[in-house]
Amino acid sequence: MSKFKGRVAIVTGAAGNIGTALCRKLSCAGATVAMLDRDASSSAAMAADLPGPAEAFGVDLLDQASVDQAVASVRQQFGRIDLLANVAGGFAMGPTLEDTDDATWELMMDLNARSVFHMVRAVLPIMREAGYGRIVNVAARAALHGQGNMGPYCASKAAVISLTETLAAETKPIDVNVNCILPGIVDTPQNRAAMPDQDHDAWVPPDALADAMLFLASDAARHISGAALPVYGRS
Repeated sequence: MSKFKGRVAIVTGAAGNIGTALCRKLSCAGATVAMLDRDASSSAAMAADLPGPAEAFGVDLLDQASVDQAVASVRQQFGRIDLLANVAGGFAMGPTLEDTDDATWELMMDLNARSVFHMVRAVLPIMREAGYGRIVNVAARAALHGQGNMGPYCASKAAVISLTETLAAETKPIDVNVNCILPGIVDTPQNRAAMPDQDHDAWVPPDALADAMLFLASDAARHISGAALPVYGRS
Protein backbone atom coordinates (compact mmCIF):
# COMPACT_ATOMS: atom_id res chain seq x y z
CA MET A 1 0.00 0.00 0.00
CA SER A 2 1.26 3.48 -0.85
CA LYS A 3 -1.80 5.71 -0.52
CA PHE A 4 0.12 8.03 1.83
CA LYS A 5 3.34 8.07 -0.21
CA GLY A 6 4.92 11.51 -0.05
CA ARG A 7 2.80 12.56 2.93
CA VAL A 8 4.20 13.59 6.30
CA ALA A 9 2.13 12.62 9.33
CA ILE A 10 2.44 13.82 12.92
CA VAL A 11 1.10 11.43 15.55
CA THR A 12 0.87 12.57 19.18
CA GLY A 13 0.88 9.98 21.94
CA ALA A 14 2.96 7.89 19.56
CA ALA A 15 4.29 5.58 22.28
CA GLY A 16 0.80 4.58 23.47
CA ASN A 17 -1.31 1.64 22.34
CA ILE A 18 -3.31 3.50 19.68
CA GLY A 19 -0.39 5.68 18.66
CA THR A 20 1.84 2.67 18.09
CA ALA A 21 -0.77 0.97 15.90
CA LEU A 22 -1.39 4.14 13.89
CA CYS A 23 2.30 4.89 13.32
CA ARG A 24 2.89 1.40 11.99
CA LYS A 25 -0.10 1.51 9.63
CA LEU A 26 0.86 4.95 8.34
CA SER A 27 4.41 3.80 7.72
CA CYS A 28 3.22 0.68 5.92
CA ALA A 29 0.97 2.90 3.78
CA GLY A 30 3.94 4.98 2.64
CA ALA A 31 3.82 7.98 4.99
CA THR A 32 6.78 9.61 6.66
CA VAL A 33 5.91 9.54 10.36
CA ALA A 34 6.84 12.13 12.97
CA MET A 35 6.25 10.45 16.34
CA LEU A 36 5.54 12.97 19.10
CA ASP A 37 5.49 11.85 22.70
CA ARG A 38 6.74 12.96 26.08
CA ASP A 39 8.62 9.65 26.20
CA ALA A 40 10.94 10.29 23.26
CA SER A 41 13.15 7.28 23.99
CA SER A 42 10.30 4.78 23.57
CA SER A 43 9.18 6.53 20.40
CA ALA A 44 12.72 6.48 19.03
CA ALA A 45 12.94 2.71 19.47
CA MET A 46 9.61 2.32 17.68
CA ALA A 47 10.66 4.67 14.88
CA ALA A 48 13.70 2.53 14.18
CA ASP A 49 11.43 -0.50 13.80
CA LEU A 50 9.04 1.04 11.26
CA PRO A 51 9.36 0.06 7.58
CA GLY A 52 9.52 3.64 6.30
CA PRO A 53 11.03 7.00 7.26
CA ALA A 54 10.18 7.95 10.84
CA GLU A 55 11.62 10.01 13.65
CA ALA A 56 10.73 10.60 17.28
CA PHE A 57 10.34 14.08 18.76
CA GLY A 58 10.00 14.79 22.46
CA VAL A 59 7.24 17.23 23.38
CA ASP A 60 5.20 18.56 26.28
CA LEU A 61 1.77 18.98 24.75
CA LEU A 62 0.66 21.24 27.60
CA ASP A 63 3.42 23.76 26.84
CA GLN A 64 2.72 25.73 23.66
CA ALA A 65 6.38 26.66 23.27
CA SER A 66 7.38 22.98 23.39
CA VAL A 67 4.68 22.13 20.84
CA ASP A 68 5.75 24.96 18.53
CA GLN A 69 9.37 23.82 18.70
CA ALA A 70 8.49 20.18 17.93
CA VAL A 71 6.28 21.14 14.99
CA ALA A 72 8.96 23.47 13.63
CA SER A 73 11.51 20.65 13.89
CA VAL A 74 9.22 18.28 11.97
CA ARG A 75 8.71 20.83 9.21
CA GLN A 76 12.41 21.64 9.03
CA GLN A 77 13.35 17.98 8.77
CA PHE A 78 10.64 16.79 6.37
CA GLY A 79 9.64 19.98 4.58
CA ARG A 80 5.89 19.65 5.05
CA ILE A 81 3.08 18.45 7.35
CA ASP A 82 0.07 16.82 5.71
CA LEU A 83 -1.60 14.91 8.53
CA LEU A 84 -2.04 15.56 12.23
CA ALA A 85 -3.39 12.71 14.37
CA ASN A 86 -4.15 13.90 17.89
CA VAL A 87 -4.02 10.58 19.71
CA ALA A 88 -2.56 11.68 23.06
CA GLY A 89 -5.02 11.77 25.95
CA GLY A 90 -5.89 10.25 29.27
CA PHE A 91 -8.64 8.74 31.40
CA ALA A 92 -9.46 8.94 35.08
CA MET A 93 -12.46 7.79 37.05
CA GLY A 94 -13.34 9.96 40.00
CA PRO A 95 -15.85 10.76 42.69
CA THR A 96 -19.17 12.45 41.96
CA LEU A 97 -18.91 15.79 40.22
CA GLU A 98 -19.63 17.72 43.41
CA ASP A 99 -16.67 16.00 45.08
CA THR A 100 -14.28 16.38 42.13
CA ASP A 101 -11.30 18.59 42.84
CA ASP A 102 -9.83 21.16 40.48
CA ALA A 103 -6.72 19.05 39.86
CA THR A 104 -8.74 16.16 38.41
CA TRP A 105 -10.84 18.50 36.27
CA GLU A 106 -7.78 20.30 34.94
CA LEU A 107 -5.91 17.05 34.26
CA MET A 108 -8.66 15.69 32.01
CA MET A 109 -9.14 19.00 30.22
CA ASP A 110 -5.38 19.35 29.73
CA LEU A 111 -4.69 15.83 28.47
CA ASN A 112 -7.72 15.52 26.21
CA ALA A 113 -8.65 19.04 25.04
CA ARG A 114 -5.76 21.43 25.63
CA SER A 115 -3.35 19.03 23.89
CA VAL A 116 -5.52 19.15 20.74
CA PHE A 117 -5.81 22.95 20.96
CA HIS A 118 -2.05 23.43 21.24
CA MET A 119 -1.26 21.06 18.35
CA VAL A 120 -3.85 22.55 16.02
CA ARG A 121 -2.66 26.07 16.79
CA ALA A 122 0.85 25.06 15.70
CA VAL A 123 0.04 22.89 12.68
CA LEU A 124 -2.99 24.49 11.04
CA PRO A 125 -1.15 27.59 9.75
CA ILE A 126 1.26 25.26 7.92
CA MET A 127 -1.66 23.40 6.36
CA ARG A 128 -3.33 26.69 5.37
CA GLU A 129 -0.14 27.80 3.67
CA ALA A 130 0.06 24.52 1.75
CA GLY A 131 -3.65 24.48 0.96
CA TYR A 132 -3.94 20.90 2.13
CA GLY A 133 -4.23 18.97 5.38
CA ARG A 134 -6.00 16.25 7.33
CA ILE A 135 -6.59 16.41 11.08
CA VAL A 136 -7.99 13.42 12.96
CA ASN A 137 -8.77 13.71 16.67
CA VAL A 138 -9.64 11.05 19.24
CA ALA A 139 -12.78 11.78 21.25
CA ALA A 140 -14.76 8.94 22.91
CA ARG A 141 -18.13 7.28 23.06
CA ALA A 142 -18.38 8.72 26.58
CA ALA A 143 -18.39 12.21 25.06
CA LEU A 144 -21.98 11.73 23.87
CA HIS A 145 -23.61 11.14 27.28
CA GLY A 146 -22.52 12.15 30.76
CA GLN A 147 -21.78 9.21 33.05
CA GLY A 148 -21.50 8.96 36.80
CA ASN A 149 -18.03 9.37 38.28
CA MET A 150 -16.67 10.33 34.86
CA GLY A 151 -17.70 13.99 34.60
CA PRO A 152 -14.31 15.55 33.78
CA TYR A 153 -13.45 12.82 31.27
CA CYS A 154 -16.81 13.03 29.48
CA ALA A 155 -16.65 16.83 29.37
CA SER A 156 -13.08 16.87 28.04
CA LYS A 157 -13.90 14.41 25.27
CA ALA A 158 -17.08 16.34 24.42
CA ALA A 159 -14.80 19.35 24.02
CA VAL A 160 -12.80 17.39 21.43
CA ILE A 161 -15.96 16.86 19.37
CA SER A 162 -16.79 20.57 19.63
CA LEU A 163 -13.26 21.56 18.63
CA THR A 164 -13.45 19.18 15.66
CA GLU A 165 -16.72 20.71 14.46
CA THR A 166 -15.41 24.24 14.96
CA LEU A 167 -12.23 23.54 13.01
CA ALA A 168 -14.19 21.87 10.21
CA ALA A 169 -16.33 25.01 9.89
CA GLU A 170 -13.28 27.27 9.93
CA THR A 171 -11.42 25.30 7.23
CA LYS A 172 -14.27 24.94 4.74
CA PRO A 173 -12.69 27.29 2.15
CA ILE A 174 -9.51 25.18 1.90
CA ASP A 175 -8.66 21.51 1.39
CA VAL A 176 -8.24 20.79 5.10
CA ASN A 177 -10.55 18.21 6.63
CA VAL A 178 -11.02 17.77 10.38
CA ASN A 179 -12.73 14.72 11.85
CA CYS A 180 -12.66 12.62 15.00
CA ILE A 181 -13.30 9.05 16.07
CA LEU A 182 -15.37 7.90 19.04
CA PRO A 183 -13.82 4.74 20.49
CA GLY A 184 -15.72 2.50 22.85
CA ILE A 185 -13.65 0.48 25.32
CA VAL A 186 -10.24 -0.10 23.77
CA ASP A 187 -8.69 -3.55 24.11
CA THR A 188 -5.41 -2.68 25.82
CA PRO A 189 -3.37 -4.54 28.46
CA GLN A 190 -4.21 -1.76 30.90
CA ASN A 191 -7.97 -2.09 30.36
CA ARG A 192 -7.82 -5.88 30.58
CA ALA A 193 -6.02 -5.61 33.91
CA ALA A 194 -8.55 -3.08 35.21
CA MET A 195 -11.59 -5.07 34.00
CA PRO A 196 -10.56 -8.74 34.00
CA ASP A 197 -14.12 -10.11 34.09
CA GLN A 198 -15.40 -8.22 31.03
CA ASP A 199 -15.86 -9.66 27.54
CA HIS A 200 -12.60 -8.49 26.02
CA ASP A 201 -13.52 -9.83 22.58
CA ALA A 202 -16.25 -7.19 22.39
CA TRP A 203 -13.78 -4.34 22.82
CA VAL A 204 -12.10 -2.40 20.01
CA PRO A 205 -8.48 -3.33 19.22
CA PRO A 206 -6.08 -0.42 18.64
CA ASP A 207 -5.52 -1.67 15.07
CA ALA A 208 -9.21 -1.12 14.29
CA LEU A 209 -9.06 2.44 15.60
CA ALA A 210 -5.95 3.04 13.50
CA ASP A 211 -7.81 1.77 10.42
CA ALA A 212 -10.65 4.23 11.07
CA MET A 213 -8.19 7.09 11.45
CA LEU A 214 -6.40 6.12 8.24
CA PHE A 215 -9.72 6.18 6.40
CA LEU A 216 -10.51 9.70 7.66
CA ALA A 217 -7.04 10.85 6.61
CA SER A 218 -7.25 9.29 3.16
CA ASP A 219 -8.57 10.60 -0.15
CA ALA A 220 -11.54 8.26 0.27
CA ALA A 221 -12.77 10.66 2.98
CA ARG A 222 -11.95 13.85 1.07
CA HIS A 223 -15.55 15.10 1.28
CA ILE A 224 -15.95 14.30 4.98
CA SER A 225 -15.24 17.03 7.53
CA GLY A 226 -16.70 17.68 10.98
CA ALA A 227 -17.67 14.03 11.47
CA ALA A 228 -17.51 12.04 14.71
CA LEU A 229 -17.12 8.41 13.65
CA PRO A 230 -18.32 5.76 16.16
CA VAL A 231 -15.92 2.82 16.59
CA TYR A 232 -17.60 0.85 19.36
CA GLY A 233 -16.78 -2.77 18.60
CA ARG A 234 -19.52 -5.03 19.96
CA SER A 235 -19.73 -3.45 23.40
